[in-house]
Formats: sequence, C-alpha cells, structure tokens
Amino acid sequence: MIVSFEVQQKLIKYAEQYEQDTFLCQDPAQFMHKVAENNNREVVAFIAAALSYGNREQFIKKIDAILDYSNGDLYNYILEKQYYKHFYNSTDRFYRFHTQQSIFNLFEKLQQTLIQYNSLRNFIQNNATDTLSAIKVITKQFYTSNAPSFIPMNIASACKRLCMFMRWMVRNNSPVDLGIWHDIIDKKSLIMPLDTHVMQQANKLNIINTKTVSMATAIKLTNIMLEVFPNDPLKGDFALFGYGVNNK
Repeated sequence: MIVSFEVQQKLIKYAEQYEQDTFLCQDPAQFMHKVAENNNREVVAFIAAALSYGNREQFIKKIDAILDYSNGDLYNYILEKQYYKHFYNSTDRFYRFHTQQSIFNLFEKLQQTLIQYNSLRNFIQNNATDTLSAIKVITKQFYTSNAPSFIPMNIASACKRLCMFMRWMVRNNSPVDLGIWHDIIDKKSLIMPLDTHVMQQANKLNIINTKTVSMATAIKLTNIMLEVFPNDPLKGDFALFGYGVNNK
C-alpha cells in the first residue's frame, strides 16, 4: 500500500514529537531504565512487558512491587530463586486472571533459561535470527500450560507484549528503547506491537482496513510503516500513539 504524502508527514511529525524521554513517565518501559547492568535490564524489561496488559495503573504497581522485592536486581533475584520468599505455587490471584502460580512459573522458566544461557541476550542469539523467530522461541521456551500463562502459546495472536519487548531491546538511538540487542537483531525486522488502539488509529488514517488483531495484520502494518520510516519501522509505533493522543 502507498501511504499518501499527507499521512506520511503526520506520522513523521508525531513520531518526532512523542519519542521523547517524557514518554517513559507513564510507560512500562520506564522500569528497564531504573536498573543497572544489561543482563538485569533485559530481565526487568521481559517481566515488565509480560505484565503490561489491562489497567495501566494496576500493572505498573505490580511491576514496581516485583522490583522492590528484588531490590532492583531482578536478574539475581530470579537466578538465585529468591522469588520463593514472595511467590508460591498456588491458585491465589496475582493479577487479573493470572494466579500466583502464573508468575511463579514464569520465574521458574526464566531461572532455567538464565542457568543455561547466562542471559536472555545469549538465549536469543543462540536460537533466533530475526524478530519473528525470536518471538517463536520465546513462546516455546516460556509458555506454561498448567496455569494461565503470561506468554502466548504461539504466534497465532499478534503477541503485542513480545513485539513491544523486542522493540525495547533492539531499537537503538532512542530515548525510550534500550537497543542493547541492536547488533544481534536487525531493527528492520521488528514487528508492530498491535492492539485494538493501534488498529483504530491505523484504520482512521486509512493505512489498513481491517479489525482483525493478528500477527499477519501486525506484519502488514509494519511493512506499511517501512514506507514511511525506512530501516526503522517501529518509529511508527510512536507515530500512531501520537496520532491517537491528538485525535481523541
């Protein structure tokens, strides 16, 4: 699809306006900027992305509480199984439909991965070549079937939170995204974190014409954004956010 010049100019304007460090104030990306060491930052980012659904105020509180439990060192908190002090294998509610067992299972999977690979970066570098293959191996590694899982079973859905996590890790030269994996995953391969809000804005701009939130739609929208932002399609994520804010 050819994006009109007028729409391109709007998207470029909003991307520049909203990809600022002030964006972090109300965004779960803020947490990975609050801690030290890349091994720790990527674990914090992974947990923050996994919990980022539903009411923003509520999931921010949950992420904040986990960071407090770990004293800002989530990497060693998980590696050394310190989470046994705070979380347990139970059906008690943790956040919305996720139970204590859900978060416990996620920490267990992470602990096993960190023992085997030492870092999430090494896990991705050893098992993936681009964003789609990275998301596939993450779903395979971290999905759990014996409790509601924070990680999707496969890529049938849009995998919005995993696409967002990959954006954080891969996009460099950004005041928001860390970009610490930019040398192992090409940011041209990143996929739009797609949800109903993003879909609404893209439809209003007539750059897509569907209400189906799926990986196929996310990839289609990403390819359209490559027309506007060559080599860095996920600047379009900030552009659509900004368009939504300015057209409420």
